[in-house]
Amino acid sequence: MTAGRLSHLFGDAFAGRRVLVTGHTGFKGSWLALWLDALGAQVFGLALPAQGEPNHSRLLRLPLEQALLDLRDATAVRAAVRSFAPEVIFHLAAQPLVRRSYSMPVATFDTNVMGLVNLLEAVRATPSVRAVVNATTDKCYANRNTARGYREGDALGGHDPYSASKACAEIVTGSYRSSFLSQDDGRGFAVGLATARAGNVVGGGDWGDDRLIPDLVRSAVSGRVTRIRYPRATRPWQHVLEPLAGYLMLAQRLLADPEGAAQAWNFGPDAAGELSVGEVVEHMRAFWPAIDIELESATQPHEATQLHLDCSKARERLAWRTVWPADVTLARTARWYRRHHEAGEVGSAFDLHQYVADARQAGLAWAA
Repeated sequence: MTAGRLSHLFGDAFAGRRVLVTGHTGFKGSWLALWLDALGAQVFGLALPAQGEPNHSRLLRLPLEQALLDLRDATAVRAAVRSFAPEVIFHLAAQPLVRRSYSMPVATFDTNVMGLVNLLEAVRATPSVRAVVNATTDKCYANRNTARGYREGDALGGHDPYSASKACAEIVTGSYRSSFLSQDDGRGFAVGLATARAGNVVGGGDWGDDRLIPDLVRSAVSGRVTRIRYPRATRPWQHVLEPLAGYLMLAQRLLADPEGAAQAWNFGPDAAGELSVGEVVEHMRAFWPAIDIELESATQPHEATQLHLDCSKARERLAWRTVWPADVTLARTARWYRRHHEAGEVGSAFDLHQYVADARQAGLAWAA
């Protein structure tokens, strides 16, 4: 994709701006790097090396400068951030898996909490930084398995180590915001620091372990049966571009109003996007019949069966809302993987441009 082709979006807030994405070699981070490149930003990446083959980040071949390092290395993180001198940081790097957090609790807390501390210390030492969006998760809430959507002011918590680590990351963010970054620390302006809490995301290019869509794709490609756990568990599902649009809108607002926007924000689909795991499987199978599943009945580590977000704050104050309904999201996801498998295509740029076109047709201000 040619940089700058979409530079008019978000009020030209990112055209020519120096932007750092942590976790750019991951699924969501690679999609964000793609979008920022299309917006004309000068994109930098900080992450562990891309894992697995195929890998979405490697397939995109974006022309960005990167530092491949571990967030737990405070000295290296500080040196890289100072070298890049970004104005905006999107923090997506994490140990993101619930089930892995049971087998790696220390690494999960170390990466998701102390890694964040290391990054924020680097921000304090880098005068160029104006705005930071810390992407946490909807799982940061103390989940009561209630049908009511969780609001930004609800209690934080977490049964499993991953969820608990992200609740801790929210508290760390609030502490650094109030203690250090909400005032001018000598750089001439306050740093806008906000958190973004999003639900499960899907889309082409995710081959991660222990995730529903990649597991279904592996089933279709290999011809093997995929065992599905908790088919009745309900989650808010959305295309990866939906919360990323929210992150970009939030960063745009932080640049303009670093104090007013420096809060927590939910980004999730409306009720129609809240599907059970079984419903997601059936949608995917409708577009790729080669997917073969078997229900899993073995005992699993604790996971909440219901998790819903109330996103009225983002809708009312940022004018953010989703563009693609669940059926479109899952159809485009299945098509991305099927075309990559059958023809070697990488349809990410095509999906991005179609998403922007549909957002414009729906009258979303950021796409005007």
